[in-house]
Amino acid sequence: MTKIALVTGGNKGIGFETVRQLAEQNIKVLIGARNEQEGKNAEEILRGESLDVAFIKLDIRDSQDIENAKAYIESEYGKLDILINNAAVFLDGEWFGNNVESVPMKTLRDTFDINYFGTVELTQALLPLIKKSDAGRIVNISSLSGSFGAHLDETHWLYQLKPYAYSASKTALNQFTVFLANALKETNVKVNAASPGWVKTSIGSDQAPLTPEEGAKTGVALALIDQNGPTGTFSQAGESLPW
Repeated sequence: MTKIALVTGGNKGIGFETVRQLAEQNIKVLIGARNEQEGKNAEEILRGESLDVAFIKLDIRDSQDIENAKAYIESEYGKLDILINNAAVFLDGEWFGNNVESVPMKTLRDTFDINYFGTVELTQALLPLIKKSDAGRIVNISSLSGSFGAHLDETHWLYQLKPYAYSASKTALNQFTVFLANALKETNVKVNAASPGWVKTSIGSDQAPLTPEEGAKTGVALALIDQNGPTGTFSQAGESLPW
């Protein structure tokens, strides 16, 4: 039976490449996107590569969109094998420096609405469908910026980069990963956090050394792990990262 995957923010950047790489494994991939035109454009491009993908309108800030997505997946497929929580925003303005004393509350709330609250709400809604899979996989696309270990290490390259809203939202996402993996440890569902690395995207900027294709690989690998694979981990390219 064909595996079904959903990738949020699948219309561009790391999400788009994640959709492509999963579809290349003969998986039916739903492209979750809040912008209908961008989602349909992504669908058209990938279908042009003979890949089995379909756009699904999904703004994870919108509870009705989440319910609609759940109902659609349930009626069409009856299960969900892979959920990749990739949708995210970076609203701090810049990476360098430490803005914790001045970051506006609106920036914090808007960041958490997508990077954390929307992701948790969507995951909770889809869990019954993921549990119906023989091998459910949830991958939260996090960031090294969410790591306490990296931010406490004065020798780490990330030490000077402290955009508070984005970093705090990814720290919260990491804890969600740990708690959800614990809650599901007696099931066939595995939950892991992936750091894509510093990638050339609207968030990572043109200065980044990695391509979106390279950035997608960690999340895709975690989505495809077998029953002996890990759960409750945080990694990049197979290397464990400090929480």
